[in-house]
Amino acid sequence: MSTVPGRPLRAAGLAVAVLLGLAPAMPAAAQAAPSYDTLLERLDQLPGTREGAALADAAAARADQARALPNPTLSWSTENAWGSGAYAGLDKAETVLTLSQPLEVWGQRGARVRAARAEAQAAGLRGAQGRSDVAGQLAAVYAEAEAALRRHALADEVLALTRADADAVEAMVAQGREPRLRAVQARSDVANAAAMREEAQAFRDAALARLAGTALLDGPVRAIDGSLLDRTPPLPRGAGGVALAVRIAEAETEAATRQIEVARKRALPDLSVTAVQTRFREERERAYTLGISLGLPLFDRNAGGVRAAHAERRAAEARLDRQRRDSGADRLAALAALAAAGSRTRAADESVVAAEEAYRLARVGVDAGRISQLELRSTRSALIAARAAAVDARLSRVGAEIALARLEGRAPFVEAP
Repeated sequence: MSTVPGRPLRAAGLAVAVLLGLAPAMPAAAQAAPSYDTLLERLDQLPGTREGAALADAAAARADQARALPNPTLSWSTENAWGSGAYAGLDKAETVLTLSQPLEVWGQRGARVRAARAEAQAAGLRGAQGRSDVAGQLAAVYAEAEAALRRHALADEVLALTRADADAVEAMVAQGREPRLRAVQARSDVANAAAMREEAQAFRDAALARLAGTALLDGPVRAIDGSLLDRTPPLPRGAGGVALAVRIAEAETEAATRQIEVARKRALPDLSVTAVQTRFREERERAYTLGISLGLPLFDRNAGGVRAAHAERRAAEARLDRQRRDSGADRLAALAALAAAGSRTRAADESVVAAEEAYRLARVGVDAGRISQLELRSTRSALIAARAAAVDARLSRVGAEIALARLEGRAPFVEAP
């Protein structure tokens, strides 16, 4: 049986080699994004991380400020002056200098300090959660960019493969081995492959732009340095640990409880000690007065503030209860998703190997005239789908690892300390 001319066969062989990863590697782009691990080292520079750290610092500063004593009050006044008769001018004036110092003897200061420290603890945990969220966003954007690069490379390979198949079909049609309809179908496949390549290029450029913006990279990038899709997630930690979200809810409940104590202390009397110096201008003598003032909580006992503090603690306890239930379910779901994604990735890799071998055998069969062009198109479509499914499976694995890392309060693909 006659065979097609050598030129289409060489083109088809090159396409198969490219698709199977045997062709020479293309030169690397001039500018590549740093690896994921390198970007993690810059995590503290990203806006989301800086925001959480700043809020934690603010809460810590408020805790320090809560320890400050209330400021004293100094007042000055003059009596019996600028009147009439004997009281004209300042000859018989009495100058009074008053120093008043509020005293927190009912434990107001201690309650205030404990409440501020509890809020600082919660803010610190929220900052850690924010840092984990930023790391998860970075991992997601990095993986999306890598997947877009792989899909674009696959689209390039598919276009080269489809063109090679179309050339082979043209040669068969010229020899009368295939009807003219097959050539029309082949050229249509080439047009579709070219359109898919343009679409993949647009998605690639958009994904790389998002990566550059998220990671605060200088200038656009056209490649990435290192793979995240091929990286195996670390082993999940034991179930004995408390999820970070639960720890945050516990800290917020503690802070709400401390606010009840603060609200109660505000209902206690305000006590101040006063020292007064009176200077008699006419006799040029001085007299001193010591006094204590006590506020009487007759009308405002802060009852509404106490009720509000109790209500806020009940809300915090409800959030804590919900978070404990949700975190347990979310962890089981994340572990199941991660295991499923790992199995899906291994199955996809096996499918790619089988599809590559099927396509290679189909090419050989077509060249020998034992397999029709329709069967070749079918095996080519199966190979393309298998390669695309392998990318999707790895992307799903990254997503599952991001979800689990958030529950554990760590950066994705980094073991918990």
